[in-house]
Amino acid sequence: MADVGRAAGVSAQTVSRYFSGVGYVGGSTRERIAAAVAELGYRPNRAAGSLRARHTGIIGVLTVGELVHGSAQILTGLSQAARRLEQTLMIAQVELGYEAEGWQGEVRRAVDHFLSAPVDGIVVSTSISGVDEALDAARAHVPVVNLSERPRVLDGSVGTHSFTAGYEGTGYLIGQGHTAVIHLAGPATRHEAIERERGYREAMREFGLEALVVGEARDWSSATGFAAAQQVDVDRFTGVFASNDEIALGFLSAMERRGRKAPTDFSIVGVDDMPAAAYFSPPLTTMRLDFQGVGRTTLQTVYEMIRTGESTARRVIEPELRIRESVAAPRDRTR
Repeated sequence: MADVGRAAGVSAQTVSRYFSGVGYVGGSTRERIAAAVAELGYRPNRAAGSLRARHTGIIGVLTVGELVHGSAQILTGLSQAARRLEQTLMIAQVELGYEAEGWQGEVRRAVDHFLSAPVDGIVVSTSISGVDEALDAARAHVPVVNLSERPRVLDGSVGTHSFTAGYEGTGYLIGQGHTAVIHLAGPATRHEAIERERGYREAMREFGLEALVVGEARDWSSATGFAAAQQVDVDRFTGVFASNDEIALGFLSAMERRGRKAPTDFSIVGVDDMPAAAYFSPPLTTMRLDFQGVGRTTLQTVYEMIRTGESTARRVIEPELRIRESVAAPRDRTR
């Protein structure tokens, strides 16, 4: 700072005010300091600055689970909001298998690293139980926001509404005249899959229809939907609610090999509205989840908690139905 001050013809204290934003620095003086910074290639030392300042401008992001469409888009939304708020993200990802075991040590190391950095707050994004509890010790030091479908505590949490996606997606099929609707489930160890199946079952129950869940999914991939299509009796259903768009894609592909094509022989609804869904054959009707919006909302939430020291009420991003060509009224099979 002394070097910058000498080059700009001002004191080091004025340079400090320029970077911290605390105190007045005139317009022409700011221009001279900016020119000196560019000429010298100066970068403020955040670690040293944090010893004096209240905040470091760094937020830790811990994701526990596989990197699929939803989690990748959430990270994009977090990054968008961080840029807008002039924050820096420190990201740690812990991969999981279907059994969702063995993550505890990695999570503990990531949190220890965040706190030693130090960060101003932590976002934890997870689709399994137990991770939120693992951050209780960190809550004594910094605000923590839990991005989860099934948070242990509602305050200070953000999520989508997969139950609604399952309920409304299934309800749309029933509203089009489908009374034999099957569900292609996601991996049973993941909150999103549990909630989407719960929504499907509730819609079927309300209309007095028999629920039928197909497959034992171990991931969210198209291969899961393809395998499920090879198991089903094609005469037992006219409607399909898939736990995500990838599973729907695999199901569509396998059914076409079996001589059945949507929407002539059956109708199908997915979840996510991934960009490719509009270009499936046929284009997929799906429950859109605004994952980028979830990420932006989450970052804004932790930022508010850092600034105010207060927790916030749970914030939920609701799904929206995107109607495309994969759904039609059921064909009369008696003809």
